[in-house]
Amino acid sequence: MQMYDYLIVGAGLFGSVFAHEAKKRNKTSLVIDKRAHLGGNVFCENVNGINVHKYGAHIFHTNDKKIWDYVNQFVEFNNYINSPLSISNGKLYNLPFNMNTFHALWKVKTPDEAKTIINNQIKKYGFKNPKNLEEQALSLVGKDIYETLIKEYTEKQWGLKATDLPAFIIKRLPLRYTYDNNYFKDRYQGIPIGGYNKIIEGLLKGIDTQTNTDFLKNRNELSRKAKKIVYTGYIDAYFDYKFAPLEYRSLRFEHEQLNTDNFQGNAVVNYNDSNIPYTRIIEHKHFEFGKQNHTVITREYPEKWTSNKEAYYPINNKENQNRFKKYKDLADKEPNVIFGGRLAEYRYYDMHQVIASALQKAEKEFA
Repeated sequence: MQMYDYLIVGAGLFGSVFAHEAKKRNKTSLVIDKRAHLGGNVFCENVNGINVHKYGAHIFHTNDKKIWDYVNQFVEFNNYINSPLSISNGKLYNLPFNMNTFHALWKVKTPDEAKTIINNQIKKYGFKNPKNLEEQALSLVGKDIYETLIKEYTEKQWGLKATDLPAFIIKRLPLRYTYDNNYFKDRYQGIPIGGYNKIIEGLLKGIDTQTNTDFLKNRNELSRKAKKIVYTGYIDAYFDYKFAPLEYRSLRFEHEQLNTDNFQGNAVVNYNDSNIPYTRIIEHKHFEFGKQNHTVITREYPEKWTSNKEAYYPINNKENQNRFKKYKDLADKEPNVIFGGRLAEYRYYDMHQVIASALQKAEKEFA
């Protein structure tokens, strides 16, 4: 049996970055994943020349030049800017909330007009100590924006009434008093030309990998293959759900190829209305300015999470955070195991954040 320095459980961004950094230090790794492909949730499937984001839209953005330079060593990025649209009661609105949005809502043309309406609504409908998400949102943006663009979408996303959701889910709602539809304010943005698989291939070049391999089902045998383990899977599953499972919200994706060159004219369109079961439609070719005479769209449906579904959003209420702390205490005492990534750390990560986390863990490990 070949002995590796590291067995890396999970071939997403965290595991792949760690493996790459280990290789740079002349350490050997075996990267395994229970899925049939590498790349985790950034995996793209090429469908007749269109790179389809199989696990939802991924738009790279960061203010960290170190992280930007890091990913650009593997692939060139295009200049895609995320400018999503939102449909509510048959009417189109620009996101994030900006002067285009306010003009569509109230026909205002100046920032002062928009500020006056929003501040008056906050004064009328807001709460000093919001007790739930609805009260929090009303206190941040007023009634019209909340009821038109937040309420029904959020209730679909979480599967609960806004009055039953905790206020902390919405900590802030950016309001831009400019005509700027750029969703992210980060300095560096784009989509890798040729898809995210290019990054994963670059990170894992020259490193042994193994797909369709479930670590938890073959823990003893696989653990003997390496001196140390980097674990990016579910932290509660690693400890056999000793303190009960942590809770998540899941998503289901329906992909469809269409014989038209342009279905919706934009990469991301949100659907607010509660009578429409999906929250958004992704048209993948627009991420790379595709010129194909066909297109691929994905409808995104939020779902209640169960253990046989993918976990996307941790439900970070007090109960789950207390439960996670117990698991983390066990993880901190686990010999020769490094825990990292969104599932092992029970937190939502943007791509640049998970790369930064993996680099920090690697720097600490190889210091």
